[in-house]
Amino acid sequence: MPSEKTARARSQSWESVRRLAMELPGVEDVPSYGTPGLKVKGKLVTRLKEDGVIVMGVGTLLERDWLIETDPRVFYITDHYRDYPAVLVRLDAVSEATLRELLVAAWRRVAPKKVLAAFDSG
Repeated sequence: MPSEKTARARSQSWESVRRLAMELPGVEDVPSYGTPGLKVKGKLVTRLKEDGVIVMGVGTLLERDWLIETDPRVFYITDHYRDYPAVLVRLDAVSEATLRELLVAAWRRVAPKKVLAAFDSG
């Protein structure tokens, strides 16, 4: 994953997140906890937590901790997420390249095998 310190960050928005995620097969706009969300077959890829912050699932707590340690300006958690493999992402600090990588990784974790196979063969 590119380091935000080397990749020039440009402020992202929920529309940026949505546009990038909708490039992936099966992604749908579905509200989550009363905020805009993006899911595949009912499984969450990401959601808007509050203006300028998204919740993004990660593979493991170790991966989450590595992201936070690598760039705490972009990644953080609150006590609510401490026990979950999820990270909060500040949209005004993340680069488009990193956002795309995070979205693809989160999508891969929840997309059905058939959708993944079609995407990988295309």
